Amino acid sequence: MYLRYMMKPLTLIKLSYFSTSLITFLFTILCFGDNGRARVTLPENATIPAVIVFGDSIIDQGNNNNLNTLTKANFSPYGKDFVAGKSTGRFSNNRTPADMFVEQLGIKELLPAYLDPSLDDEELLTGVSFASGGCGYDPQTSKIVSVLSLTDQLQQFKEYIEKVKRMVGERRTQSILANSLFLVVAGTDDIANTYYTIGIRRLQYDILSYTNLIVSSASDFIQDIYQLGARRIGVFGVPPIGCLPSQRTFNDDGIRVCREEYNNASKLYNIKLQQELEDLKQANVQSRIVYFDIYNSILSIIKNPLQYGLQVVDRGCCGTGYIEVSILCNHLIPTCHDDSKYFFWDSFHPTDKGYNILVNQLLPKYINDFF
Repeated sequence: MYLRYMMKPLTLIKLSYFSTSLITFLFTILCFGDNGRARVTLPENATIPAVIVFGDSIIDQGNNNNLNTLTKANFSPYGKDFVAGKSTGRFSNNRTPADMFVEQLGIKELLPAYLDPSLDDEELLTGVSFASGGCGYDPQTSKIVSVLSLTDQLQQFKEYIEKVKRMVGERRTQSILANSLFLVVAGTDDIANTYYTIGIRRLQYDILSYTNLIVSSASDFIQDIYQLGARRIGVFGVPPIGCLPSQRTFNDDGIRVCREEYNNASKLYNIKLQQELEDLKQANVQSRIVYFDIYNSILSIIKNPLQYGLQVVDRGCCGTGYIEVSILCNHLIPTCHDDSKYFFWDSFHPTDKGYNILVNQLLPKYINDFF
């Protein structure tokens, strides 16, 4: 079933020339969702019953769809490679890292949005996304684009806990929370948009003090979900923001190189975040708080695209790839011929191929740190 919509027709035709045993082998190593087997191996007797995520558009599964905001992706060409070409609100041509995490952990094929009106209550037991595209640790970031703040997401998480308690009782709810994997993905919109592109915070802070502000906010949020029962918490750093296609476009030199000032801001923030997470681990002895280094992973891909089967890393697949994102990436403009050759889908978000490369690096590298 998973193979049906994740493989393109051309790939299926090619497979038909191989022996039945080879097809079975490929299906086994590529598609574990249907039989509950995971791509990553957990420690003996370890379980992860659910994945619960908070943050921004990287893991927004469609929560923004019914919000009064322009920061949406529930229209074509978003989702063009998803099941039946459906635009779900995911800021990608197909899946997000949240989907890939639950699939690789053998939990389910896709992670739903908490605000999806068709959400089945049973889905709550195996995880949902509270993330909202455009959100940041800085409260101003969410206000600028009228999306759900982390405070809003925290309130929804509290509602979620009460729903689960009504379904399975207090004891099992606490067990689910204690053993689930929590992911927090934010910070990029704060630095890229609120601080640099829009610039409202530059009137109040230099980059040293602004990174202190958002790290402090990140720390508060992590402690909040810890107090509510989260124990295994994965926190993503920010990417090399200066290498995002949109930020290259705004570069004054006109040759679309990475903006080193922005990359330096990313590194500064990531260093501070790592130290804060170490302090939180020491203060909360029952926690397993893990920092996910996406900065170096993405920079490696950008510098060595051919090594990863990619050809284009300085622009997105949608339109010119220079500026198109959200409503600017729409059905009125063309997309690239083959998005599997592109790391970026639009000027801000990776393709399914790009996300897949990242998750295949990150999950095996960090999964044991949660046990």
